Amino acid sequence: MRVLLLVPAATLLLSSAAAQPDVVEYACKVRATGQTQDVKVEVELTVPTDARVGEEMAIGWHGSYVKDSELRAPATGLDDGLKLYAYAGVSGIEKLTSATGVAAIGPIIPGAPIPLPATTVNLKTRSKNPGTGTVHAASINFGTSSSDRAIECEVKDKEARTEYPLTVTGAGETTSPSPSPSPSPSDSDSDSDSDSDSDSESPSDNPSPSETETKTRTPAGAADTGGGGEAGPDGRVLVGVGSLLVLASATGLVLRRRRLVAGL
Repeated sequence: MRVLLLVPAATLLLSSAAAQPDVVEYACKVRATGQTQDVKVEVELTVPTDARVGEEMAIGWHGSYVKDSELRAPATGLDDGLKLYAYAGVSGIEKLTSATGVAAIGPIIPGAPIPLPATTVNLKTRSKNPGTGTVHAASINFGTSSSDRAIECEVKDKEARTEYPLTVTGAGETTSPSPSPSPSPSDSDSDSDSDSDSDSESPSDNPSPSETETKTRTPAGAADTGGGGEAGPDGRVLVGVGSLLVLASATGLVLRRRRLVAGL
């Protein structure tokens, strides 16, 4: 009896769309002994599709040896705590050149193949500029730290590497230029308030119509004595005669008082 397995169409599409690993040839060197080996690794890079300026991005790295092309540990062995340091190169985006990731590996057996991480290693980086470029596999090192490298592996044929597209977009939305600000009602009110304050602080600078009219109606040659200016030259004669009459009356009254006193 035959059993038919039904596979969803979506699964088939995903499988066919999956990227094929890139076979990268490395020249590896043991720093302690100078021994060299030619190694082939199938490297699969997963490039992010949502990379943005100023934000950390992760490029996935997964490697496995091509059969009979493994990196073997030296017969003298290696220090415990060995780690894999994987790198990816970036081209085409200003000031973005590489990404770096680290992962622990299993126990090392002298003379045996050095194991590669079973899971994907995240190579992290950050871009200061937007742009479109490409990502490719770069060197891999083995050591207890990034500065203490026991084995260094460099790419032999850099032109043969597969290039994966990478796009970095801007950090935020583009803002359109705002129109020139126009005076708001509050601005107009504040302007009128400042004008009224200026008028009240210096009233003498702008004399009222009554003050101007009084000054222009003062006759030429008249005394600036308020109402006297309105009376004119004839009025001064009348005032002088009246003053004489008052003086004469006062003199007569004094004489009469003296006579009365003498009669007594």
